[in-house]
Amino acid sequence: MTPWDQRKLVHIFSAVEVACMDIIGKVTSRPVVDLLGGKMRDAVPFAAYLFYKPEGAGGTLAFGTDPEAEGWAAGRQAAAMDPAGIVRQAESMCRHFGFRSIKLKAGVFEPQQETDAIIALHEAFGDDKPLRIDPNGVWCMDTALQYGRLLKPHIEYLEDPVRGQTDMAALRQALGIPLATNMCTTSFEELPSSFRLHSEDIILSDHHFWGGLTASMHLAAICKTFGRELSMHSNSHLGISLAAMVHLGAALPDFHHALDTHYPWQSEEIIIGGRLKFEGGSVAVPSGPGLGVELDREGLERLHQNYLACGLTKRDDEIEMQKIEPGWTFKPVRY
Repeated sequence: MTPWDQRKLVHIFSAVEVACMDIIGKVTSRPVVDLLGGKMRDAVPFAAYLFYKPEGAGGTLAFGTDPEAEGWAAGRQAAAMDPAGIVRQAESMCRHFGFRSIKLKAGVFEPQQETDAIIALHEAFGDDKPLRIDPNGVWCMDTALQYGRLLKPHIEYLEDPVRGQTDMAALRQALGIPLATNMCTTSFEELPSSFRLHSEDIILSDHHFWGGLTASMHLAAICKTFGRELSMHSNSHLGISLAAMVHLGAALPDFHHALDTHYPWQSEEIIIGGRLKFEGGSVAVPSGPGLGVELDREGLERLHQNYLACGLTKRDDEIEMQKIEPGWTFKPVRY
């Protein structure tokens, strides 16, 4: 029996490796991007990340609305529960941050409603902003076939419509549409079967989960060898994590898809100088040594106290969803 969960060890190593790369960069007066092979671009593009949400959810005022809020602060508090609301959210986010690509987190409502939202986004933005949709693996094969065909003319890729490499490969063959994943291929051990089956065209990596920044560069090289593309998945992160992501994105030799980020949905920060800026939907590579950011210890302490006070120690989607829809339960495949 293995005494440690090997995936947890990878996650731990990722955190330590990023810290060490920051230290090495500061000691040698070089940015992390140079330690990864050199800067291929000065700024890294990200996509607007859209979520279905009731009015008042999202942002700092999670349980109410602020009538004085303006700009994106108002946009993230507004309801987005139908195609029109999703379009308004996208318009607000793109206007404020300049995003040039858009992603919809789906798997929430009936697939037709979410397909209608993508079609509405395409009508609102045209071909200028590539669209992607992520049903989070909750569609069965028949649903994915039906709605994948409807989505095909409107999207750059379809992310994790079904679960598992075998079903992803079969769906890809049937649809003839690029598929992406951060669910069915999530480790180096899963790459051989991914390449053999051709279960996806784009692997959405995450340096937190793949072993760090150097490992992610190795992943990029492997993907190129086997004719796959690499982009990046995102979850909630603050400035240190975003800076690491930007350095990595700047070092990638090939870059075809804007990266994901939840960053606009958060207002807190733990780096000196406040939040990193998006211009034209991109974040400039920090110019200082290491990651180019410094820890705000007072900000870190405030968020640590928030963590202690909230009483939450793990993510629990059922509890959060039941606040909106009593009796809601998690189902791996819902539609």
